[in-house]
Amino acid sequence: MSFIVHIEPSGHQVCVEAGETVLEAALRQGVGLPYGCRNGACGSCMGDLLHGSVDYPSGKTGALAGQAPGACLLCQAVPRSDLRCRVADLGQTQKIPPRLLPCRVERREQLAHDVVRLYLKLPEGQRLQFLAGQYLEFILSDGRRRAFSIANAPHDDALIELHIRHVAQGRFTDYVFSAMVEKEILRVQAPLGSFTLREDSPRPMLFVAGGTGFAPIKSMIEHAFHMGIQRPIHLYWGVRARRDLYLPELPERWTQGHPGFRFVPVLSEPDLDWQGACGFVHQAVLADHPDISDFDVYLAGPPVMTGAGSRAFEAAGLSREHTFSDAFEYAADSTARDKAD
Repeated sequence: MSFIVHIEPSGHQVCVEAGETVLEAALRQGVGLPYGCRNGACGSCMGDLLHGSVDYPSGKTGALAGQAPGACLLCQAVPRSDLRCRVADLGQTQKIPPRLLPCRVERREQLAHDVVRLYLKLPEGQRLQFLAGQYLEFILSDGRRRAFSIANAPHDDALIELHIRHVAQGRFTDYVFSAMVEKEILRVQAPLGSFTLREDSPRPMLFVAGGTGFAPIKSMIEHAFHMGIQRPIHLYWGVRARRDLYLPELPERWTQGHPGFRFVPVLSEPDLDWQGACGFVHQAVLADHPDISDFDVYLAGPPVMTGAGSRAFEAAGLSREHTFSDAFEYAADSTARDKAD
């Protein structure tokens, strides 16, 4: 049995087959709804259910915690009736359909004790077209998928740059850190995701990264610089200790080269000689910006960070339509889809 989902304010209609989620049906029919992790963790696909009812058979509804009644996770919601939902329509993501591509490991660099930078090269004469902030998925030989945000900006596309954090008992990241060799051939699907820069917005931009959540934010910031966007850009990067700031010189260079850019590193377990911001990264943001209602805010990192930040920022006056997030699931489960293992 199928149901019709009416999307407001765009007016699109999506036919959802039995057992299918609203997001799956929308993507199948070329309707560009926002999404990120597709695991119910990031909240990027959050909408308001105005009419009808849904089930969440997967049980993955972490992003609904603390949300008002009527909030709906479209990546997990399976309709029980015809629906009417209010959610942003992002038609731009449909201009670049995902492709299955072979790629070669061109270079591997150790950036920190638990972070590797991987450079991938596509076959000769090919380039990956993508939007800043999107991600790719490795398709492994047993059918498992592992997702990682693309860290280079779209204009800098000779190689694909990934920042991969080692995860305890993570089979894929164990392999990347211990056995992967240069020139190895892998298979990817890309580009994916709607965590992208809103280039037409007039609002100042505030980026909040946790750990390797710096990767998609790096792509967005470098793209903004390349496009000549003059709006103020603030970056807060939260990590445990100083050694976890795995590319500390890069945002410092941005500060020197772009007068409208400001960088604040935040340590939750600071070194003894640390003189900068401490604690949770969203708290450091609010200490500097008690009212952030005028910003576009982009959050990328673990679900606990993006969730806490989204709730705190909404309480400080930021509306949901100006909050964009990408939650990284640091999972060791062999079948989980995540952005770290």
